[in-house]
Amino acid sequence: MAIQVGAPAPRIFDGSGPHALVFYKVTCSVTALAGQALARLGAAYGDAVLGVGQDPQDALDAFAAEQGWTFAQTPDLAPYEVSDAYGIASAPTVVVIDATGRVADVVESWDREGANRASATLARLLGTEPEILSTPDDGLPAFKPG
Repeated sequence: MAIQVGAPAPRIFDGSGPHALVFYKVTCSVTALAGQALARLGAAYGDAVLGVGQDPQDALDAFAAEQGWTFAQTPDLAPYEVSDAYGIASAPTVVVIDATGRVADVVESWDREGANRASATLARLLGTEPEILSTPDDGLPAFKPG
């Protein structure tokens, strides 16, 4: 089970302030399915989003380019210390962290309602308007386990 809302977040993000971590694996079909929605997350919040992939940097960069992701990517290679610290059990998992370093939201797998909620949470923390990541008519299912 992923880290719980309200828990202190292990620090891996070099920036300050609220941010979102997108945990994924390039071979995960659910991450690819959610790719366009996650691209909107990155486009909306820029440097406040970081991809954490369980693959080498070159594979992460190629996958991000294929998905249209503009947010930075960092590898978390075996033994997956960062993913383990966050309790990551499915991909993708989005973790929103507030300015105090506490987890403000967690969304596991592809979950339209959860993704839009996480976007709204990050927007609120950043003091900006939320980006809708997915709508019922965009061709994505409401939920797909990762």
